[in-house]
Amino acid sequence: MSETETITPVEVLYCGVCTLPVEFCEFGKTFKKCKTWLSENHHDTYVKLYESQDGTKTTSSLSAEKEAKISEALAKMQLKEERKQERDLANLKNSKILIKRIQRTKHKHIIAVTNLEVFGVDMKKLAKTFAGKFATGASVSKNAEKKEEIVIQGDVGDEVEQYLLGLLAEKGLTNIKIEQVSEKKPKKKTT
Repeated sequence: MSETETITPVEVLYCGVCTLPVEFCEFGKTFKKCKTWLSENHHDTYVKLYESQDGTKTTSSLSAEKEAKISEALAKMQLKEERKQERDLANLKNSKILIKRIQRTKHKHIIAVTNLEVFGVDMKKLAKTFAGKFATGASVSKNAEKKEEIVIQGDVGDEVEQYLLGLLAEKGLTNIKIEQVSEKKPKKKTT
């Protein structure tokens, strides 16, 4: 290499869906979404990768039989991933957040918020937000079913519900069921 030659770095375009370089999206599980993203955001690269000058799909140097087997396997994998995402979305829509109001003493209550992990919420971060927002103690603990829940001191159930609705709306999740339940402390039996 002579002194006058300079090395220019190669710029790699990464997919906005699967985060792989766009040349490798066809081997991933979300190929259809990746292809749509590339067509909308970088149409010239889309044309270069997936269409030739006459508008037909470009072919690789593999034999037709091997390419058919590979594309069939990829199609099965991609279909399986799409079905999994649809199931996850259906489970997400059927889930509900439970806000329990538990009586501690005669005039003191705590709020326990469960089923937030389904929605991908960072429980510790949210507990810290609740503690600051409501000026009370809030922590993450495990309930009787070994699931994490946020426990907030004070009777702030309605405020928690409003905050969660706003938080989920920011994530694009609407029509999520939030149920408030009141639970009384069992009375002690005197003998």
